[in-house]
Amino acid sequence: MKNLSLKLDDAIYQETELVVKEIKTSRNRYINEALTYYNRLQKEKIIAEKLKTESALVQEESMKVLTEFEKIENHDDQAI
Repeated sequence: MKNLSLKLDDAIYQETELVVKEIKTSRNRYINEALTYYNRLQKEKIIAEKLKTESALVQEESMKVLTEFEKIENHDDQAI
């Protein structure tokens, strides 16, 4: 486990102290759980942004492929 010096805004510290007292857990445990949750949230945002970017990159090519399929389908319909 790593030691960490941390500076908190007074309001955040006071609110945290009230919460940890109410839920009967240590400040250390509470901060570890909060960071675990926040890290997971940030990782999800990073993945969502990457997916959005990569989807945009393939969108144009996907539209070209769709157009080609439609041409083939239309050609087959006209042959009937």
